[in-house]
Amino acid sequence: MKMNSLFLTDGYKTGHHQQYPKGTNRVYSNWTPRGNKYAPRGCDKVVSFGQQMVVKWLVDHFDENFFNKPKEEVCGEMKTELSMYLGTDYDVTHFEDLHDLGYLPIEVKSIEEGVEVPLRIPMLTVQNTGDFGWVTNFLETILSNMLWQPMTSATIALLYKRILMQGAIETDRHNAAFVDFQGHDFSMRGMGGFMSTILSGLGHATSFSGSDSLPIIAASRQYYNEEGFVVASVNATEHSVMCAGTKGDELGTFRRLMDTYPTGILSIVSDTWDLWTVVTEYLPTLRDEILSRDGKIVIRPDSGDPVDILCGYNSLTTDEFKGKAITVGDAHPANKGLIELLWETFGGTVNGQGYKVLDPRIGAIYGDSITPDRARQIINRLKLKGYASTNVVLGIGSYTYQYNTRDTFGFAMKATYVEVEGKGREIFKDPITDDGTKKSAKGLLCVNRKVDGEYELWDMVSSATEKEGELKTIFKDGKFYNETTLSEVRSKVAKLTKTNKEQLITK
Repeated sequence: MKMNSLFLTDGYKTGHHQQYPKGTNRVYSNWTPRGNKYAPRGCDKVVSFGQQMVVKWLVDHFDENFFNKPKEEVCGEMKTELSMYLGTDYDVTHFEDLHDLGYLPIEVKSIEEGVEVPLRIPMLTVQNTGDFGWVTNFLETILSNMLWQPMTSATIALLYKRILMQGAIETDRHNAAFVDFQGHDFSMRGMGGFMSTILSGLGHATSFSGSDSLPIIAASRQYYNEEGFVVASVNATEHSVMCAGTKGDELGTFRRLMDTYPTGILSIVSDTWDLWTVVTEYLPTLRDEILSRDGKIVIRPDSGDPVDILCGYNSLTTDEFKGKAITVGDAHPANKGLIELLWETFGGTVNGQGYKVLDPRIGAIYGDSITPDRARQIINRLKLKGYASTNVVLGIGSYTYQYNTRDTFGFAMKATYVEVEGKGREIFKDPITDDGTKKSAKGLLCVNRKVDGEYELWDMVSSATEKEGELKTIFKDGKFYNETTLSEVRSKVAKLTKTNKEQLITK
Protein backbone atom coordinates (compact mmCIF):
# COMPACT_ATOMS: atom_id res chain seq x y z
CA MET A 1 0.00 0.00 0.00
CA LYS A 2 1.34 3.41 -0.95
CA MET A 3 0.84 6.11 1.65
CA ASN A 4 2.37 9.31 2.84
CA SER A 5 5.54 8.29 4.68
CA LEU A 6 4.66 10.55 7.60
CA PHE A 7 2.02 8.00 8.54
CA LEU A 8 4.75 5.45 9.38
CA THR A 9 4.75 6.18 13.10
CA ASP A 10 2.70 6.00 16.29
CA GLY A 11 0.08 8.69 16.72
CA TYR A 12 1.68 10.04 19.87
CA LYS A 13 4.90 10.80 18.00
CA THR A 14 3.17 13.60 16.11
CA GLY A 15 3.37 15.90 19.13
CA HIS A 16 6.82 15.10 20.44
CA HIS A 17 8.52 17.86 18.44
CA GLN A 18 6.65 20.29 20.69
CA GLN A 19 7.32 18.36 23.90
CA TYR A 20 11.12 18.22 23.88
CA PRO A 21 12.77 21.09 25.79
CA LYS A 22 12.95 24.22 23.69
CA GLY A 23 16.11 24.22 21.64
CA THR A 24 16.49 20.42 21.47
CA ASN A 25 18.54 20.02 18.32
CA ARG A 26 19.95 16.52 18.67
CA VAL A 27 18.43 13.19 19.74
CA TYR A 28 20.53 10.04 19.83
CA SER A 29 18.89 6.61 20.20
CA ASN A 30 19.94 2.97 20.10
CA TRP A 31 18.35 -0.36 19.18
CA THR A 32 19.12 -3.12 21.66
CA PRO A 33 17.96 -6.68 22.49
CA ARG A 34 17.25 -6.58 26.21
CA GLY A 35 16.44 -10.21 27.06
CA ASN A 36 15.61 -13.72 25.84
CA LYS A 37 12.86 -14.67 28.29
CA TYR A 38 10.52 -15.60 25.44
CA ALA A 39 13.12 -16.90 22.99
CA PRO A 40 13.63 -20.58 22.06
CA ARG A 41 15.98 -22.53 24.27
CA GLY A 42 19.54 -22.08 23.03
CA CYS A 43 19.15 -18.50 21.79
CA ASP A 44 21.44 -16.63 24.16
CA LYS A 45 22.69 -14.10 21.61
CA VAL A 46 21.16 -12.33 18.63
CA VAL A 47 22.25 -12.39 15.00
CA SER A 48 22.84 -8.94 13.57
CA PHE A 49 20.80 -8.82 10.38
CA GLY A 50 18.33 -6.63 8.51
CA GLN A 51 19.65 -3.14 9.22
CA GLN A 52 20.66 -2.43 5.62
CA MET A 53 17.40 -3.84 4.27
CA VAL A 54 15.19 -1.88 6.64
CA VAL A 55 16.97 1.45 6.16
CA LYS A 56 16.94 1.02 2.36
CA TRP A 57 13.23 0.26 2.47
CA LEU A 58 12.60 3.30 4.65
CA VAL A 59 14.62 5.64 2.45
CA ASP A 60 12.90 4.34 -0.69
CA HIS A 61 9.51 4.85 0.93
CA PHE A 62 10.24 8.44 1.93
CA ASP A 63 11.70 9.25 -1.48
CA GLU A 64 8.71 7.84 -3.35
CA ASN A 65 5.90 8.86 -1.04
CA PHE A 66 7.10 12.08 0.54
CA PHE A 67 10.12 13.87 -0.90
CA ASN A 68 9.22 13.23 -4.55
CA LYS A 69 5.66 14.45 -4.12
CA PRO A 70 4.52 18.08 -3.99
CA LYS A 71 5.00 19.64 -0.56
CA GLU A 72 1.50 21.08 -0.64
CA GLU A 73 0.07 17.62 -1.25
CA VAL A 74 1.90 15.59 1.41
CA CYS A 75 2.06 18.25 4.10
CA GLY A 76 -1.47 19.38 3.36
CA GLU A 77 -2.67 15.81 3.79
CA MET A 78 -1.01 15.58 7.20
CA LYS A 79 -2.51 18.90 8.30
CA THR A 80 -5.98 17.70 7.39
CA GLU A 81 -5.67 14.22 8.87
CA LEU A 82 -3.82 15.12 12.07
CA SER A 83 -6.11 18.06 12.76
CA MET A 84 -9.02 15.61 12.73
CA TYR A 85 -7.03 12.96 14.60
CA LEU A 86 -5.95 15.27 17.43
CA GLY A 87 -8.95 17.55 17.42
CA THR A 88 -6.87 20.69 16.92
CA ASP A 89 -5.37 22.85 14.19
CA TYR A 90 -2.18 20.87 13.58
CA ASP A 91 0.91 22.87 12.60
CA VAL A 92 2.93 21.09 9.87
CA THR A 93 5.79 23.59 9.66
CA HIS A 94 8.30 20.97 10.80
CA PHE A 95 7.09 18.59 8.08
CA GLU A 96 7.44 21.37 5.50
CA ASP A 97 11.02 22.04 6.64
CA LEU A 98 11.82 18.36 6.24
CA HIS A 99 10.35 18.30 2.74
CA ASP A 100 12.41 21.35 1.79
CA LEU A 101 15.54 19.52 2.90
CA GLY A 102 14.82 16.67 0.46
CA TYR A 103 16.28 13.69 2.38
CA LEU A 104 16.14 12.00 5.78
CA PRO A 105 18.51 13.97 8.04
CA ILE A 106 19.77 11.04 10.08
CA GLU A 107 22.94 9.06 10.61
CA VAL A 108 22.49 5.33 11.19
CA LYS A 109 25.32 3.27 12.62
CA SER A 110 25.23 -0.52 12.82
CA ILE A 111 27.09 -3.55 14.03
CA GLU A 112 28.19 -5.49 10.94
CA GLU A 113 25.56 -7.92 9.71
CA GLY A 114 26.14 -11.64 10.07
CA VAL A 115 27.72 -11.61 13.52
CA GLU A 116 26.28 -12.72 16.84
CA VAL A 117 25.76 -10.09 19.51
CA PRO A 118 25.19 -10.61 23.25
CA LEU A 119 22.02 -9.35 24.87
CA ARG A 120 22.01 -5.73 26.02
CA ILE A 121 24.56 -4.71 23.39
CA PRO A 122 23.29 -1.98 21.01
CA MET A 123 23.12 -3.22 17.43
CA LEU A 124 22.17 0.08 15.81
CA THR A 125 22.16 3.77 16.68
CA VAL A 126 20.23 6.59 15.06
CA GLN A 127 20.78 10.31 15.48
CA ASN A 128 19.59 13.30 13.53
CA THR A 129 21.78 15.63 11.56
CA GLY A 130 21.13 19.33 11.27
CA ASP A 131 18.36 20.91 13.32
CA PHE A 132 15.91 18.00 13.11
CA GLY A 133 15.96 16.54 16.60
CA TRP A 134 12.36 15.39 16.31
CA VAL A 135 13.12 13.07 13.37
CA THR A 136 15.17 10.47 15.30
CA ASN A 137 12.41 9.07 17.46
CA PHE A 138 9.68 9.91 14.96
CA LEU A 139 11.29 7.03 13.03
CA GLU A 140 11.54 4.79 16.10
CA THR A 141 8.18 3.14 15.48
CA ILE A 142 8.79 2.03 11.90
CA LEU A 143 12.37 0.98 12.64
CA SER A 144 11.17 -1.08 15.60
CA ASN A 145 8.29 -2.45 13.53
CA MET A 146 10.65 -3.78 10.87
CA LEU A 147 13.96 -4.55 12.58
CA TRP A 148 12.92 -7.10 15.18
CA GLN A 149 11.76 -9.77 12.72
CA PRO A 150 14.83 -10.24 10.48
CA MET A 151 17.06 -10.37 13.56
CA THR A 152 14.75 -12.76 15.39
CA SER A 153 14.32 -15.11 12.42
CA ALA A 154 18.04 -15.04 11.61
CA THR A 155 18.79 -15.96 15.22
CA ILE A 156 16.30 -18.83 15.27
CA ALA A 157 17.54 -20.03 11.88
CA LEU A 158 21.06 -20.17 13.29
CA LEU A 159 19.76 -22.26 16.19
CA TYR A 160 18.27 -24.73 13.70
CA LYS A 161 21.52 -24.71 11.74
CA ARG A 162 23.49 -25.59 14.85
CA ILE A 163 21.08 -28.35 15.80
CA LEU A 164 21.16 -29.88 12.33
CA MET A 165 24.91 -29.43 11.93
CA GLN A 166 25.70 -31.24 15.14
CA GLY A 167 23.33 -34.01 14.13
CA ALA A 168 25.17 -34.35 10.84
CA ILE A 169 28.59 -34.28 12.46
CA GLU A 170 27.59 -36.99 14.91
CA THR A 171 25.84 -39.29 12.43
CA ASP A 172 26.91 -38.40 8.86
CA ARG A 173 29.99 -36.22 9.03
CA HIS A 174 30.96 -36.49 5.38
CA ASN A 175 27.56 -35.20 4.32
CA ALA A 176 27.54 -32.11 6.56
CA ALA A 177 27.23 -29.79 3.53
CA PHE A 178 23.69 -31.13 3.14
CA VAL A 179 22.70 -29.12 6.22
CA ASP A 180 22.62 -25.93 4.13
CA PHE A 181 19.48 -27.33 2.50
CA GLN A 182 18.17 -29.41 5.43
CA GLY A 183 16.23 -26.52 6.92
CA HIS A 184 13.77 -25.36 4.26
CA ASP A 185 11.60 -22.24 4.59
CA PHE A 186 7.89 -23.12 4.25
CA SER A 187 6.62 -20.07 6.11
CA MET A 188 5.23 -17.62 3.56
CA ARG A 189 1.57 -18.62 3.68
CA GLY A 190 1.45 -18.21 7.45
CA MET A 191 3.35 -14.96 7.80
CA GLY A 192 1.79 -11.66 8.76
CA GLY A 193 1.86 -10.20 5.27
CA PHE A 194 4.13 -9.83 2.29
CA MET A 195 6.78 -7.69 4.00
CA SER A 196 6.88 -10.07 6.93
CA THR A 197 7.72 -12.84 4.48
CA ILE A 198 10.70 -10.84 3.21
CA LEU A 199 11.96 -9.74 6.62
CA SER A 200 11.75 -13.24 8.09
CA GLY A 201 12.57 -15.13 4.91
CA LEU A 202 15.86 -13.34 4.38
CA GLY A 203 16.62 -13.97 8.04
CA HIS A 204 16.16 -17.68 7.38
CA ALA A 205 18.37 -17.39 4.29
CA THR A 206 21.32 -16.19 6.34
CA SER A 207 21.71 -19.79 7.54
CA PHE A 208 19.98 -21.90 4.88
CA SER A 209 19.82 -22.11 1.10
CA GLY A 210 16.45 -23.85 0.80
CA SER A 211 13.26 -21.80 0.64
CA ASP A 212 9.85 -21.71 -1.01
CA SER A 213 9.45 -17.99 -0.24
CA LEU A 214 10.10 -16.60 -3.71
CA PRO A 215 9.87 -12.88 -2.76
CA ILE A 216 13.18 -13.10 -0.92
CA ILE A 217 15.04 -13.61 -4.20
CA ALA A 218 13.97 -10.20 -5.52
CA ALA A 219 14.42 -8.65 -2.07
CA SER A 220 17.99 -9.94 -1.78
CA ARG A 221 18.82 -8.21 -5.05
CA GLN A 222 17.17 -4.95 -4.08
CA TYR A 223 18.33 -4.66 -0.49
CA TYR A 224 21.53 -6.72 -0.41
CA ASN A 225 22.93 -6.26 -3.92
CA GLU A 226 22.93 -10.02 -4.44
CA GLU A 227 23.71 -11.06 -8.02
CA GLY A 228 24.14 -14.83 -7.92
CA PHE A 229 22.44 -17.77 -6.26
CA VAL A 230 20.00 -16.94 -3.45
CA VAL A 231 17.85 -19.98 -2.60
CA ALA A 232 16.64 -23.16 -4.26
CA SER A 233 13.76 -25.63 -4.08
CA VAL A 234 12.45 -28.66 -5.98
CA ASN A 235 9.39 -29.77 -7.90
CA ALA A 236 6.78 -30.70 -5.32
CA THR A 237 3.09 -31.56 -5.12
CA GLU A 238 0.34 -30.25 -2.89
CA HIS A 239 -2.83 -31.95 -1.67
CA SER A 240 -4.93 -30.55 -4.54
CA VAL A 241 -2.73 -32.43 -7.01
CA MET A 242 -3.14 -35.69 -5.11
CA CYS A 243 -6.88 -35.18 -4.65
CA ALA A 244 -7.34 -34.42 -8.35
CA GLY A 245 -5.78 -37.78 -9.10
CA THR A 246 -8.42 -39.38 -6.81
CA LYS A 247 -7.97 -41.51 -3.73
CA GLY A 248 -8.68 -44.67 -5.69
CA ASP A 249 -5.77 -44.04 -8.05
CA GLU A 250 -3.13 -42.59 -5.74
CA LEU A 251 -0.64 -45.17 -6.96
CA GLY A 252 -1.38 -44.03 -10.51
CA THR A 253 -0.79 -40.43 -9.46
CA PHE A 254 2.67 -41.37 -8.17
CA ARG A 255 3.47 -43.01 -11.51
CA ARG A 256 2.13 -40.07 -13.52
CA LEU A 257 4.23 -37.63 -11.48
CA MET A 258 7.34 -39.74 -11.98
CA ASP A 259 6.67 -39.76 -15.72
CA THR A 260 6.24 -35.99 -15.66
CA TYR A 261 9.56 -35.58 -13.85
CA PRO A 262 11.79 -38.48 -14.97
CA THR A 263 14.88 -36.87 -13.42
CA GLY A 264 15.76 -34.72 -10.44
CA ILE A 265 14.25 -34.33 -7.01
CA LEU A 266 10.49 -34.73 -6.74
CA SER A 267 8.69 -34.21 -3.44
CA ILE A 268 5.29 -35.90 -3.12
CA VAL A 269 2.90 -35.13 -0.30
CA SER A 270 1.87 -38.57 0.91
CA ASP A 271 -0.67 -38.23 3.71
CA THR A 272 -3.61 -36.81 1.79
CA TRP A 273 -5.36 -40.00 2.88
CA ASP A 274 -3.28 -42.79 4.42
CA LEU A 275 0.45 -42.29 4.76
CA TRP A 276 0.99 -45.84 5.97
CA THR A 277 -0.71 -47.34 2.92
CA VAL A 278 1.52 -45.21 0.69
CA VAL A 279 4.65 -46.32 2.51
CA THR A 280 3.84 -50.03 2.99
CA GLU A 281 1.94 -50.75 -0.24
CA TYR A 282 2.47 -48.16 -2.96
CA LEU A 283 6.18 -47.52 -2.46
CA PRO A 284 7.12 -51.24 -2.40
CA THR A 285 5.15 -51.59 -5.66
CA LEU A 286 7.13 -48.67 -7.13
CA ARG A 287 10.45 -49.75 -5.64
CA ASP A 288 12.21 -50.77 -8.83
CA GLU A 289 10.93 -47.73 -10.74
CA ILE A 290 12.16 -45.40 -8.00
CA LEU A 291 15.55 -47.08 -7.71
CA SER A 292 16.07 -46.94 -11.47
CA ARG A 293 15.05 -43.28 -11.71
CA ASP A 294 17.72 -40.60 -12.20
CA GLY A 295 16.89 -38.55 -9.14
CA LYS A 296 15.29 -38.68 -5.73
CA ILE A 297 11.68 -39.20 -4.67
CA VAL A 298 11.01 -37.37 -1.40
CA ILE A 299 8.07 -38.51 0.72
CA ARG A 300 6.32 -35.68 2.57
CA PRO A 301 4.02 -36.35 5.54
CA ASP A 302 2.06 -33.24 6.46
CA SER A 303 0.11 -33.95 9.64
CA GLY A 304 0.48 -35.54 13.04
CA ASP A 305 3.37 -35.35 15.46
CA PRO A 306 6.49 -35.01 13.28
CA VAL A 307 8.72 -36.75 15.80
CA ASP A 308 6.52 -39.82 16.02
CA ILE A 309 5.69 -39.93 12.30
CA LEU A 310 9.33 -39.82 11.26
CA CYS A 311 10.88 -41.89 14.03
CA GLY A 312 8.07 -44.20 15.12
CA TYR A 313 6.58 -44.97 18.48
CA ASN A 314 9.14 -47.69 19.10
CA SER A 315 11.77 -44.95 19.41
CA LEU A 316 10.08 -43.42 22.43
CA THR A 317 12.02 -43.47 25.66
CA THR A 318 10.33 -44.36 28.92
CA ASP A 319 10.05 -40.69 29.85
CA GLU A 320 8.57 -39.85 26.46
CA PHE A 321 5.96 -42.59 26.77
CA LYS A 322 4.54 -40.93 29.89
CA GLY A 323 1.29 -39.17 29.11
CA LYS A 324 1.34 -40.12 25.43
CA ALA A 325 -1.69 -42.01 24.12
CA ILE A 326 -0.48 -44.89 21.97
CA THR A 327 -3.38 -46.15 19.90
CA VAL A 328 -1.67 -48.34 17.35
CA GLY A 329 -1.10 -52.06 17.68
CA ASP A 330 2.31 -53.69 17.91
CA ALA A 331 2.36 -54.50 14.20
CA HIS A 332 1.25 -51.09 12.96
CA PRO A 333 3.80 -49.34 10.71
CA ALA A 334 3.51 -46.21 12.85
CA ASN A 335 5.58 -48.02 15.46
CA LYS A 336 8.52 -48.04 13.06
CA GLY A 337 8.10 -44.57 11.60
CA LEU A 338 8.71 -43.29 8.11
CA ILE A 339 12.50 -43.45 8.00
CA GLU A 340 12.69 -47.08 9.17
CA LEU A 341 9.95 -48.08 6.73
CA LEU A 342 11.77 -46.43 3.83
CA TRP A 343 14.93 -48.27 4.84
CA GLU A 344 13.11 -51.59 4.84
CA THR A 345 11.88 -51.00 1.29
CA PHE A 346 14.78 -49.18 -0.35
CA GLY A 347 17.77 -49.91 1.82
CA GLY A 348 20.89 -47.80 1.64
CA THR A 349 24.34 -47.84 3.16
CA VAL A 350 25.88 -47.81 6.60
CA ASN A 351 28.40 -44.98 6.76
CA GLY A 352 31.78 -44.98 8.44
CA GLN A 353 30.24 -43.77 11.69
CA GLY A 354 27.90 -46.75 11.79
CA TYR A 355 24.65 -44.98 10.89
CA LYS A 356 22.17 -45.97 8.21
CA VAL A 357 21.84 -43.62 5.24
CA LEU A 358 18.90 -44.13 2.88
CA ASP A 359 19.50 -44.90 -0.77
CA PRO A 360 20.09 -41.52 -2.52
CA ARG A 361 16.99 -42.06 -4.69
CA ILE A 362 14.58 -41.92 -1.74
CA GLY A 363 14.19 -39.42 1.08
CA ALA A 364 11.79 -37.62 3.41
CA ILE A 365 10.76 -34.10 4.31
CA TYR A 366 8.47 -32.99 7.10
CA GLY A 367 7.17 -29.42 7.11
CA ASP A 368 4.35 -29.21 9.62
CA SER A 369 4.72 -27.81 13.16
CA ILE A 370 8.49 -28.10 13.31
CA THR A 371 10.15 -26.39 16.28
CA PRO A 372 13.76 -26.36 17.52
CA ASP A 373 12.86 -28.79 20.31
CA ARG A 374 11.17 -31.15 17.85
CA ALA A 375 14.20 -30.91 15.58
CA ARG A 376 16.35 -31.98 18.52
CA GLN A 377 14.01 -34.87 19.30
CA ILE A 378 13.93 -36.07 15.68
CA ILE A 379 17.70 -36.11 15.44
CA ASN A 380 18.18 -37.76 18.82
CA ARG A 381 15.59 -40.47 18.16
CA LEU A 382 16.99 -41.23 14.71
CA LYS A 383 20.44 -41.47 16.21
CA LEU A 384 19.23 -43.86 18.91
CA LYS A 385 17.72 -46.03 16.17
CA GLY A 386 20.96 -46.03 14.20
CA TYR A 387 19.89 -43.65 11.42
CA ALA A 388 21.76 -40.59 10.18
CA SER A 389 20.11 -37.23 10.79
CA THR A 390 20.57 -36.36 7.12
CA ASN A 391 17.83 -38.79 6.11
CA VAL A 392 15.24 -36.05 6.53
CA VAL A 393 14.73 -32.43 5.54
CA LEU A 394 12.75 -30.20 7.90
CA GLY A 395 10.34 -27.65 6.48
CA ILE A 396 10.46 -24.70 8.86
CA GLY A 397 7.25 -22.72 8.66
CA SER A 398 5.25 -19.97 10.29
CA TYR A 399 4.85 -22.20 13.35
CA THR A 400 8.47 -21.23 13.99
CA TYR A 401 8.78 -17.82 12.38
CA GLN A 402 5.42 -16.16 12.97
CA TYR A 403 4.99 -17.08 16.64
CA ASN A 404 7.43 -14.35 17.69
CA THR A 405 7.16 -10.71 18.64
CA ARG A 406 9.44 -7.80 19.43
CA ASP A 407 9.47 -9.21 22.96
CA THR A 408 11.07 -12.50 21.89
CA PHE A 409 14.40 -10.75 22.44
CA GLY A 410 13.06 -7.68 24.21
CA PHE A 411 14.08 -5.34 21.40
CA ALA A 412 13.68 -1.62 22.03
CA MET A 413 14.92 1.66 20.60
CA LYS A 414 15.57 4.22 23.33
CA ALA A 415 17.08 7.69 23.41
CA THR A 416 20.17 8.01 25.63
CA TYR A 417 21.52 11.43 24.68
CA VAL A 418 20.11 14.81 23.64
CA GLU A 419 21.50 18.24 23.04
CA VAL A 420 19.53 21.29 24.11
CA GLU A 421 20.76 24.64 22.86
CA GLY A 422 23.95 22.82 21.87
CA LYS A 423 24.63 21.38 25.32
CA GLY A 424 24.67 17.61 25.81
CA ARG A 425 22.51 15.73 28.28
CA GLU A 426 23.11 12.08 29.11
CA ILE A 427 19.66 10.57 29.58
CA PHE A 428 18.39 7.12 30.53
CA LYS A 429 15.38 5.20 31.85
CA ASP A 430 15.33 2.86 34.85
CA PRO A 431 11.74 2.17 36.01
CA ILE A 432 11.57 1.35 39.72
CA THR A 433 8.70 -1.04 39.02
CA ASP A 434 10.72 -3.06 36.47
CA ASP A 435 13.07 -5.98 37.10
CA GLY A 436 15.95 -4.22 35.37
CA THR A 437 15.14 -5.44 31.85
CA LYS A 438 14.01 -2.00 30.71
CA LYS A 439 16.95 -0.11 32.18
CA SER A 440 18.67 1.66 29.32
CA ALA A 441 22.23 2.66 28.66
CA LYS A 442 23.16 6.28 29.24
CA GLY A 443 24.66 8.96 27.05
CA LEU A 444 26.63 8.44 23.86
CA LEU A 445 27.59 4.83 23.20
CA CYS A 446 30.51 2.86 21.82
CA VAL A 447 30.55 -0.90 21.22
CA ASN A 448 33.98 -2.50 21.31
CA ARG A 449 35.42 -6.00 21.15
CA LYS A 450 37.36 -7.41 24.04
CA VAL A 451 40.52 -9.49 23.73
CA ASP A 452 38.42 -12.66 23.40
CA GLY A 453 36.44 -11.09 20.57
CA GLU A 454 33.25 -10.62 22.57
CA TYR A 455 31.31 -7.38 22.24
CA GLU A 456 31.07 -4.97 25.15
CA LEU A 457 29.26 -1.67 25.61
CA TRP A 458 30.81 1.55 26.79
CA ASP A 459 28.22 4.20 27.61
CA MET A 460 28.58 7.83 28.65
CA VAL A 461 31.49 8.21 26.23
CA SER A 462 32.77 11.37 24.58
CA SER A 463 31.78 12.48 21.08
CA ALA A 464 35.20 11.40 19.86
CA THR A 465 34.91 7.91 21.37
CA GLU A 466 31.37 7.52 20.00
CA LYS A 467 32.85 7.75 16.50
CA GLU A 468 35.04 4.69 17.17
CA GLY A 469 34.28 1.02 17.79
CA GLU A 470 32.11 -1.53 15.99
CA LEU A 471 29.13 0.67 15.21
CA LYS A 472 29.83 1.82 11.66
CA THR A 473 27.87 4.34 9.61
CA ILE A 474 25.59 2.67 7.07
CA PHE A 475 23.49 5.71 6.15
CA LYS A 476 23.89 9.47 6.49
CA ASP A 477 22.03 12.33 4.84
CA GLY A 478 20.75 10.40 1.85
CA LYS A 479 23.83 8.25 1.21
CA PHE A 480 24.61 4.63 2.10
CA TYR A 481 27.97 3.42 3.38
CA ASN A 482 29.63 0.09 4.20
CA GLU A 483 27.07 -1.92 2.23
CA THR A 484 27.12 -5.70 2.36
CA THR A 485 25.70 -8.58 0.33
CA LEU A 486 23.70 -11.59 1.40
CA SER A 487 26.63 -13.78 0.40
CA GLU A 488 28.93 -11.88 2.74
CA VAL A 489 26.42 -12.16 5.57
CA ARG A 490 26.03 -15.90 4.95
CA SER A 491 29.78 -16.38 5.01
CA LYS A 492 29.97 -14.83 8.47
CA VAL A 493 26.96 -16.74 9.79
CA ALA A 494 28.43 -20.02 8.51
CA LYS A 495 31.38 -19.55 10.85
CA LEU A 496 29.02 -19.31 13.82
CA THR A 497 27.92 -22.94 13.44
CA LYS A 498 31.42 -23.99 14.42
CA THR A 499 31.30 -22.25 17.80
CA ASN A 500 29.22 -22.22 20.97
CA LYS A 501 28.83 -25.99 21.14
CA GLU A 502 26.91 -25.67 24.39
CA GLN A 503 24.01 -24.26 22.35
CA LEU A 504 23.70 -27.34 20.17
CA ILE A 505 21.72 -30.51 20.80
CA THR A 506 20.84 -31.30 24.38
CA LYS A 507 18.75 -34.31 25.30
